[in-house]
Amino acid sequence: MKYILSTMAAAAVMLASCNGGGGNADDAQKFIDQYTGDYVKLYTADQEAQWKSNTEIIPGDSTNSMAAQKADENLAVFTGSKENIENARKYLADSAKLTAIQKKELQYILYSAANNPQTIPDLVKERIKAENGQIQKLYGFQYMLDGKKVSTNDLDDVLKKETNVNSRLAAWEASKEVGKVLKPGLVNLRELRNKTVQALGYHDFFTYQVSDYGMSTDEMMQTMDRLMRELYPLYRELHTWMRYEMAKRYGVMEVPDYLPAHWLPNRWGQDWSSAVTVEGVNLDSVLKNKSAEWIVKDGEDMYVSLGFPKLPQTFWEKSSLYPYPADSSVKKNNHASAWHMDLDHDVRSLMSVEPNAEWFETAHHELGHIYYYLTYTNPDVPPLLRQGANRAYHEALGTMMGLAAMQKPFLAGRGLIDGNAPTDSIQALLKEALNSVVFIFFSSGTMSNFEKELYVDNLSADKFNEEWWSLAKKYQGIVPPSPRDEEYCDAATKTHINDDPAQYYDYALSYVLLYQLHNHIAKDILHQDPRATNYYGHKEVGDFIRKIMYPGASKDWRVVLKESTGDELNAKAMLDYFQPLVSWLKEQNKGRKYTLPETVSY
Repeated sequence: MKYILSTMAAAAVMLASCNGGGGNADDAQKFIDQYTGDYVKLYTADQEAQWKSNTEIIPGDSTNSMAAQKADENLAVFTGSKENIENARKYLADSAKLTAIQKKELQYILYSAANNPQTIPDLVKERIKAENGQIQKLYGFQYMLDGKKVSTNDLDDVLKKETNVNSRLAAWEASKEVGKVLKPGLVNLRELRNKTVQALGYHDFFTYQVSDYGMSTDEMMQTMDRLMRELYPLYRELHTWMRYEMAKRYGVMEVPDYLPAHWLPNRWGQDWSSAVTVEGVNLDSVLKNKSAEWIVKDGEDMYVSLGFPKLPQTFWEKSSLYPYPADSSVKKNNHASAWHMDLDHDVRSLMSVEPNAEWFETAHHELGHIYYYLTYTNPDVPPLLRQGANRAYHEALGTMMGLAAMQKPFLAGRGLIDGNAPTDSIQALLKEALNSVVFIFFSSGTMSNFEKELYVDNLSADKFNEEWWSLAKKYQGIVPPSPRDEEYCDAATKTHINDDPAQYYDYALSYVLLYQLHNHIAKDILHQDPRATNYYGHKEVGDFIRKIMYPGASKDWRVVLKESTGDELNAKAMLDYFQPLVSWLKEQNKGRKYTLPETVSY
């Protein structure tokens, strides 16, 4: 979970002042050591309170929420204290006397302060209270379908499997009811988040979060646009193919120009991959005979085969890995996440694992985060820098391991499918593209632009739903089943809008990174086709991954990428990966009506 961990030199530049000399490296280290000791204690207490608040949500009982709010406030008071800000500024003002690691630690201290400045303590306290209240409303919400209590897993299952359009519509609409409850809180949080960071010089909360990459808002949005432009010809083919295939599946004679949202197998249209079944790789049918525990244990086994250690026993004792019953009086956060509780070896995962292909991939992904935590928890990386090289690296490595775990040679080697069974490689590639390429247009397009408009442009609250669907149509080619007025807040049904705000471009960047890293592993280490790899048992792959993970945030993310792959950040590896699919899609779409424009001007 990304509650407060983040680093960025650019943030320090905004905060640092030129007010005099700053002592020497020894004095700076004494301050850093004292800060770190206090910080780790408060951070750990906060994580414990947040963990309980996310795993024990009892409607009508605010005990855990209030405890989490108090822990947040205690941490905020410390990180945002005037004394810590002044000391960090003082030592950075004489940075020539500091080591590179000391500079990064002091910059982190200032970046953290910007989110909790105690120059405006009442506002920070109000924001923390509002954030915890929003989490309780989000994850404590009871979804209903046909008069019965259901979980989000139940709703997702309908959207993946049901062919009756009316049944799909009912499930989709049920999934959006929570937005009504969340809208007032989102309006309030937008104002509080913006005002908090504005107190220390940032234009808005989105700009503050983007600065973690050493980029301006314009630079980040231009990067998002570039990724979409490069992938657009493929997305246009996928969109056309999907419209016709789904119309056929649902028995609809007239193919719509845009994809109705309830036709898609994901609540936000961010992943269409379950629309395709690859012959010979029907993993769901195999995994349904496994236990949920087996799914997670098998994920651990993959990492161990690469040379990573077994997970700490405390991981198994303290994690919350499996779903609560749909009618349970106690709820929990239903979004999979990994937690570094104490910046040491207390690592946990919050999931709702069921024995199916989606959770098989997700478990491998989440364990990627866990092993990242454990790897950069080492004597060379101080606690304040025990983070990813940037926020996207965590997602890149986790998603890469999930992708690798779904490739045919790996599955065959694990005995989960028949390696000799004929499979259609194009269908396998299509399934992947319907996941990762489609996701880019949701993450770079709809989500990033909505949050940019929300925070930077101060989007009017009476335009939230209108703008959400305008962006979904523009970037994803998706429309709602019927007009939806401002009573709804369909953007707020996406968990990240509420509890991981203004950071969704992380995921888009992570996909570009993961294909670069995976391409290097496949071609330069395994000497295998990137579309058909088997990482299992190859300790040289583990060595490569550990080299990336080990320094955490103590080394610049651009340097880490250049040193590991020899290349700068680019989408070439992703484009090359899916190139064989383009000609096949064009053949399938001959004679069909393309409704997305041939070119775009993002």
